[in-house]
Amino acid sequence: MKVVALAGGVGGAKLVDGLAKILPGESLTIIVNTADDFDHFGLRICPDLDTVCYTLAGSANPNTGWGREGETWQAMETVDQLGGPTWFRLGDRDLGTHLERTRLLKEGKVLSEICHKFSTKWEIAARVLPMSDDRVATVVHSSEGDLLFQDYFVKYHCEPQVSGFYFEGVDSATPAPGVLESLLAADLVVICPSNPWVSIDPILAVPGIPGAINDNVEGKCVIAVSPIIQGKTVKGPAAKMFLEMGISPSAANVAVHYGSISSGGLLSGFILDTLDEDQQNAIHKLGISSHVRNTLMKTPTDRINLAEQVIEFGKLLLRDHKSAVS
Repeated sequence: MKVVALAGGVGGAKLVDGLAKILPGESLTIIVNTADDFDHFGLRICPDLDTVCYTLAGSANPNTGWGREGETWQAMETVDQLGGPTWFRLGDRDLGTHLERTRLLKEGKVLSEICHKFSTKWEIAARVLPMSDDRVATVVHSSEGDLLFQDYFVKYHCEPQVSGFYFEGVDSATPAPGVLESLLAADLVVICPSNPWVSIDPILAVPGIPGAINDNVEGKCVIAVSPIIQGKTVKGPAAKMFLEMGISPSAANVAVHYGSISSGGLLSGFILDTLDEDQQNAIHKLGISSHVRNTLMKTPTDRINLAEQVIEFGKLLLRDHKSAVS
C-alpha cells in the first residue's frame, strides 16, 4: 500500500512517526507544510519540516515535541546579553540545521533537495517533501492587524483574535518535485491531526495538490484524523481559531472543514476520539465513514497503535469501495 501523509506541527509529526514505524520507507511519503517558514537572523527557518524530520530521526525534544533533544542555549544567551531578539528561541543544535539550510539555499539548492539531503544524513527511511519549493507565507488576519504566522504564534502567544487567513504567494507556487506523483500513486492519503487552518490548508492551497488527491477516487481513499478532542486541542490554537471564527470546535466540524468526497470535498473516512463518539452520526450525515478510537498520542506506542488503526481503516474503506463498484 502506498501511503501519503499531509502533516504539520507536533500532532502531525507524531502520527507520521507511527506510520514510519509500521510501513516500509518506500511506501510512505510525507508532504509537509512550509507556509510557517520565515527568515530570522538572516537564516531560513522551517519549523514544520524540522519538527517532522527531528521526530522521524528520533532526535526531537520528548518534552516539547519540537526542537532537538539535549539542546543547549548558549547562542540565545549571548543574543539576550547583547540585547537582540529572543522571542523565537533557536537552540544551539537546531541552529546548525538553519545555518546549513541557508548556506545551501544561497548556493542555489532548492528546499526539496535540501530536505532530501538532511533526511539521508538523519537516516530517515520515509520520503519527506516540502509542499513547495516556492516561498508561501501564512498571514493571520487578527485583531492586531495582519500578522505573519510566527509572529502570531510565538511572539504574541496566539493571543490576538483570529478572523481569517491568507497564504501569501500560494497562487504562483508549484508543488515540490515528487508531490503530485506521490499523490497520484497513493492508495491512501492521510490528513494528520494537524491544525486544519494553518498546517493543512496551506498544503491544499498549492495549485494542483487537491486535484491530485481527488484523482482516481475509485482506487484511493482519504482519511483525516481529528486534532480536536472534546472541543480542545492537545497543542496549538486550532480550537481557539474555530471559536473566534464562529465555528464550534469539534471533531464533526473538522470533518465539515475537509468535506466529503461525494460532495466535492476530500474525505472518504474520518477518525475521531472515543470521547467524541456521540458525533459519529453527524459525520455519517456528511457522507463520510467514521472510526472511533483513542487518538491521544502520549507515548511512542500510542503513535504506532493509531497508525495501525489508520492503515486498517484505510484498507477496509478500499475493500468496501471495490466491492461496491464490482
